[in-house]
Amino acid sequence: MSSLVPPFSLETATRKVRLAEDGWNSRDPERVSLVYAPDSRWRNRAEFITGRAEIVAFLTRKWAKELEYRLIKEIWAFTDNRIAVRFAYEWHDDSGNWFRSYGNENWEFDATGLMQRRFACINDLPIRETERKYHWPLGRRPDDHPGLTELGL
Repeated sequence: MSSLVPPFSLETATRKVRLAEDGWNSRDPERVSLVYAPDSRWRNRAEFITGRAEIVAFLTRKWAKELEYRLIKEIWAFTDNRIAVRFAYEWHDDSGNWFRSYGNENWEFDATGLMQRRFACINDLPIRETERKYHWPLGRRPDDHPGLTELGL
């Protein structure tokens, strides 16, 4: 992902968003952490995170709780070194309760293309299993699977 460096065009910003989605859908905290600057700062909901070690710890906790996690991200806007995305992901807890989590993120990148700041606002909506819209096998979303806009989300 770091080969996509600021200033962004619509094409490179859109590619950066898809690569981020692919990374998060891997559910591999170590892999995901490598696209963030070593001193990256996050606000995720009400949690404040600094640096790759805290990112790995956070993602490890997240994916231990949010089972069968599947995510779709979509670009909202971009500037030279910033990208805004909207996203939705589906998951269930250890009791089998399903959720769709909706949110927005603001990203800021350093000159090498690593994300140095990430601000995420997220809301969880309980859903019935029959209301799920994401049915691909765990991992990367297939290229032919609809995005958020196509799904009406």
